[in-house]
Amino acid sequence: MHILWMLIIGLIVGALAKFIMPGRDPGGIIVTMLIGIAGSLIAGFLGRSMGWYAHGQGAGFIASIIGALILLAGYRFLVQRRAA
Repeated sequence: MHILWMLIIGLIVGALAKFIMPGRDPGGIIVTMLIGIAGSLIAGFLGRSMGWYAHGQGAGFIASIIGALILLAGYRFLVQRRAA
């Protein structure tokens, strides 16, 4: 059940990141979900390393969106660079 919940939250976070940073992205719902999940994982890792979260505590919703925005910007940069 935890994996299903993580996928749903990843989809929501990824969709919000794409809403905040609109543009044309190659990839559909799966890429959006993966960006959201990875953004949440990165936000949790950075938060624990900076002392914001305890060990085993997940990242907050806002931090997950910020992490997804960072990944989305990096993803767009790599895709544009590869296409050129």
